[in-house]
Amino acid sequence: MDQIIDFIQYLLNSEEIIRTGGLVLVTLIIFVENGFFFGFFLPGDYLLFLSGVFAGTKILNVPLWLLLACIFGAAVFGSLTGYLTGHYFGGRIQNRPDGLFFKKKYIESTRQAFARYGNWALIVARFLPIVRTFAPLLAGLIHMNFRYFLLYNVIGGAIWVFSLVGGGYYFGEKFPWIVDYVHYIIFFFLGITTFTVVRGYLNARRDMQAEQKAEKV
Repeated sequence: MDQIIDFIQYLLNSEEIIRTGGLVLVTLIIFVENGFFFGFFLPGDYLLFLSGVFAGTKILNVPLWLLLACIFGAAVFGSLTGYLTGHYFGGRIQNRPDGLFFKKKYIESTRQAFARYGNWALIVARFLPIVRTFAPLLAGLIHMNFRYFLLYNVIGGAIWVFSLVGGGYYFGEKFPWIVDYVHYIIFFFLGITTFTVVRGYLNARRDMQAEQKAEKV
């Protein structure tokens, strides 16, 4: 059990992932986080930003174009995996009981995002933790047009990856001392993540309660 806990803590430590696993592990984690529902807890936003920072300071010694290409590919093909999973196995996943790595409220909060933003939810979801993981799954579950999915998947992946990785690379190259404040960067992204998830859950819960009251009336 201690080994499992240590492994999960390692997966949540973006700095350690980049330092020890390099580009290969970063790419794999982004793929899993975007493509499999059990990967929702993995770091996404701040892993991208920090990989850019570390590449800019040459701690992660890879060219920017290669870093962008690998992470972009992982994000796009990860979401494509999620879409295909939802398309062929969505009903089975949706009806499964809540567990450690799956809760029906995640599907509901993602459904709310689609109701609010339409197909653009696939782009907006890139910047919303948990929703980012379940959006392609739900798109496949509702049999969203595949060509539209590919279009929004590529656009959303490009905006997400190039803005965060590119921004991190710029800061790392121009302000190399930023690596001494990595923990503050992580806390910043965690704060945004927590606020977004809590707010999304509360909004979804409020809307569900309103619908239940309307049905009773």
